[in-house]
Amino acid sequence: MYLSLSRTWGIISLTVAFIWQLYTLRLLVKLHESTETGMRYSRYLQIFIATFGEKMGKIFALFPIMYLSGGTCVALIIVGGSTSKLFFQIVCGGHGCSAKPLASVEWYLVFTCAAVVLSQLPNLNSIAGVSLVGAITAIGYCTIMWFVSVTEGRLDGVSYDRVKPESNIVWIFGILNAFGIIAFAFRGHNLTLEIQATMPSSETKPSHIPMWRGVQVAYVIVAVCLFPLAIGGYWAYGRKIPENGGMLTAIYAYHGRDTSPAVLGLTSLLVIVNAVSSFQIYGMPMFDHMESKYTSRKNMPCPWWLRAVFRVMFGYGCFFVAVAIPFLGSFAGLIGGIAVPVTFAYPCFMWIKIKKPKKYSIMWWINWGLGVSGMLLGVLLTAAGIYVVIDTGIQVSFFKPN
Repeated sequence: MYLSLSRTWGIISLTVAFIWQLYTLRLLVKLHESTETGMRYSRYLQIFIATFGEKMGKIFALFPIMYLSGGTCVALIIVGGSTSKLFFQIVCGGHGCSAKPLASVEWYLVFTCAAVVLSQLPNLNSIAGVSLVGAITAIGYCTIMWFVSVTEGRLDGVSYDRVKPESNIVWIFGILNAFGIIAFAFRGHNLTLEIQATMPSSETKPSHIPMWRGVQVAYVIVAVCLFPLAIGGYWAYGRKIPENGGMLTAIYAYHGRDTSPAVLGLTSLLVIVNAVSSFQIYGMPMFDHMESKYTSRKNMPCPWWLRAVFRVMFGYGCFFVAVAIPFLGSFAGLIGGIAVPVTFAYPCFMWIKIKKPKKYSIMWWINWGLGVSGMLLGVLLTAAGIYVVIDTGIQVSFFKPN
């Protein structure tokens, strides 16, 4: 991100995105329950269709939501598989490991098998414990990574100058792709309503009150983890951060001999556990969509064996895409670009349509401004993401995980 935006603009962009997505999340939490009908919308697609109609929902919401779900799971396979390979090297003996490790594709497959087994849990209620483990591990590895990076100090000859591309087109698309990576970091609005639907609600104690309190606590923790990691990591490594490896790869590459193998191994293990846990959460909208399609067409509940088949097919489909496009830095920008409307734009338009704020009032202007800006940004970031994925694929080569 910083390699294209520079340190100052990177921090500014990260802060603006954080505040913007927190505002739209607030809107979704408030829209979960209809004050007129008393209906609770437990799915993002459900509330979108209820607001704009089924045709608009299928055209504008279905693809981004499903793509965000599948794309995030692909990214998690890349992260989990590559970190599993690194974990093996650390346990084996670090840089002096003489054992022949599995190939990257094989590590992807090992991770996918673990994720597919765990994905057989039926719904969000049943994976509450898994979600808690994922949250704890995320706090753990983020804290360890920025703490190790800062305490080890800056590398010799570190540079913070922005990378100068070959042409203006590459420079512009690189900046837009960096914005897409930031948007990818704040994905997850499509899961908010599903989580809130698990909470009890009544006229005297609506669910949006405890939900918003939970969101506030969660995002304080997110900020405490994310900002030190981004700022401290760039301070320590500058332009030497591996483009497709991230902070953990940088720590292992530059401090692998100085840092305790136990710390490196623990950090890697936390990343792996977090990725496996997150796979279930982000895959749930896709699982739910496939099962609801079967139920609506056959007019009967989805049998357990078919549910298992759906989830196995989804998991290994994500594995194939992860092998085909193994460069996470580029792929994350594309996922973020397509997901921008879901996170930053659609909640604003739904608020205007449902709540009908007074025309030209402050809320009317804020939501129209953010909604239109989010849609334009989504188009630009998606175009940039496609360009960067193709360009990276030509240079690095598709179907060749490192």
